[in-house]
Amino acid sequence: MKRRSFIQLSALSSLGLLFPLHSCNSGSHKIINLEELTAFQKQSFDLLKTWCDAMIRDQVNDKNNPITNGTLYCHACKTVHGRANDAVYPFMYMADATGEKKYLDAALKLLDWSVNVDGPKGSWTNDINPKSWNGITVFGAIALGEALHHHGHILSKEDKAKWDARLKEAIEFVYNRFDMHFSHINYRFTAVYALYFLGTYFNEEKYIKRSDEFSAFIPDYLTEPNKLIFGEDKPDNDKSAKGLYPIDIGYNVEETLNGVVQYAILKNDEKLLDLLTESMNGHLEFMLPDGAWDNSFGTRQNKWSYWGSRTTDGCQPAFALMADRNPAFGTAAFLSTELLARCTVNGLLAGGLHYESHGVKPCIHHTFSHAKNLAFVLDNLEATKSVTKETPVPRTVNDGVKHFPELDVWLGARGPWKSTVSTYDQIWKKKYSVAGTGGALSVLWHDKVGPLFTASMAEYLMVEPNNQQPQPGIDFCITPRVERFENDIWFTNIHDLKAKVAFSDTNGIIDFSVDANLTNREKEVVANNSQIHLNYIFDKESATIKAKRTSIEANGDTLVLPIISKTGEKIVQSSGNTIEIHKKEVIVKVTSNIAIKIKKMQKERIFNQVPGMEVLPLLISFPKGITEISCAIEVFKKNT
Repeated sequence: MKRRSFIQLSALSSLGLLFPLHSCNSGSHKIINLEELTAFQKQSFDLLKTWCDAMIRDQVNDKNNPITNGTLYCHACKTVHGRANDAVYPFMYMADATGEKKYLDAALKLLDWSVNVDGPKGSWTNDINPKSWNGITVFGAIALGEALHHHGHILSKEDKAKWDARLKEAIEFVYNRFDMHFSHINYRFTAVYALYFLGTYFNEEKYIKRSDEFSAFIPDYLTEPNKLIFGEDKPDNDKSAKGLYPIDIGYNVEETLNGVVQYAILKNDEKLLDLLTESMNGHLEFMLPDGAWDNSFGTRQNKWSYWGSRTTDGCQPAFALMADRNPAFGTAAFLSTELLARCTVNGLLAGGLHYESHGVKPCIHHTFSHAKNLAFVLDNLEATKSVTKETPVPRTVNDGVKHFPELDVWLGARGPWKSTVSTYDQIWKKKYSVAGTGGALSVLWHDKVGPLFTASMAEYLMVEPNNQQPQPGIDFCITPRVERFENDIWFTNIHDLKAKVAFSDTNGIIDFSVDANLTNREKEVVANNSQIHLNYIFDKESATIKAKRTSIEANGDTLVLPIISKTGEKIVQSSGNTIEIHKKEVIVKVTSNIAIKIKKMQKERIFNQVPGMEVLPLLISFPKGITEISCAIEVFKKNT
């Protein structure tokens, strides 16, 4: 069995860990032979080198300021992020793989700087403030552990001893502080791997035992029927009014699954690996054909960055390591890495597709987090050599509608169209409003265009001020919706947690039917004529959005369609009811039975940090006497 051969290979390591580099003498380098890499591995290496070089460019060199000297400066946030020392792992990989001294120097300076985020009892803190969150120690411990396990041989004896001692303090903190009620589920399931990995590294049985104890809870945090991980909120098992658990696709695929999969492989736990294969199959349904993770509705949607989530690490370890069980897992790892490359701006990973076109600088946190997992891929060449793009991910080939009852989310597919409709009613910390609910069309995607609609937060709130970038320009929600303002209070269907969705799929036409009420952020329904009915209709040629209301008065009800379109794309309004957006190879044509207006903008486009997109905001207002708006979207090839 292929999995058993993987484990036999891992036994070659004196530590029994995942697929180490070939043994080499202390102080020597394992120079990588690029010609021996697969396409996926070569893509990973090229992107990792780009990122590491950019991080070195932005490394602080100011010996007069020990608080910042050696760390990575974030030009986007105009600050330093406390978790920057996670970059020690990718720097050490590059130092070993290339033999270039600059990478080792960068790693040494970074670890020297990390004393500025030393917290109580061996922890590290999220920010330089010693009272800031220290649960992130588990991620720093894994990064430093991987660096030492794979590349510690290039350090001097003194530096290796110092790093080992600091690592021991960190994992001891995790052992003492973490339990199965600690924070959100991503911390605990990541600790499953950290404790086992470093328990083996240090030959410390108590860490291994605690890891095994934690792992026993894994089945308890999987939903039915799709085995999605829940617990991304606190309390982690608090159900919504609909009885739904807190689930965040971005955190699950880019952080939580990695920990439990890496643990299960190290343990050679076939029963757990079978269960996790089911879970990964469930999560894989949410990957769009371009490698994006659809987190338009997740509990932590405030950090949705199209490719995943702002401060998570990336899906590559879990999905690449499990490609032997389902080749589409490997495709997911490959597509995700390609998307990360497309979102790289000036050497750093940006949080979405349109940072460069809108002139928004990328936060460096994205880069040093995701660089770790590319280093992991490259440190495990044997285990990741089977990764290709030959097997499509489900959303590329699906046709029809699938309902996820644990989310009350529907995924639709017909011809070139992919859609997500959500009435998920979990709200992060019970107070932050997201927009992937209320029967929202939270994603509309086309084979020739990519995303046409994505949900943003209803209001861009800095839920985690040190882990989100400021919003440039006005805060304008980019979720398609119907809205009304009364006494300057915003009422819209995307605030309605009680919306109802049904669908039909007949004669080649998918029709989502939504009943909702215009609701404010406090979940209060507007006093008069609140009912709204929406239809999202798809066939192979077009997508049609219909909005119906009960009132015939001119009360300001407006269908808002923020079409994703980057700066520079030509706009042609051939009539009052028709607008064309000229993209590189195709034209997106929007036609309505009512006049279409473009919202006034400060710049050529409006940008939203969630999920890093520019939009052309189309406004279609109900005139007096009209109760229905119908708007069709078509995509045409340009004439050559």
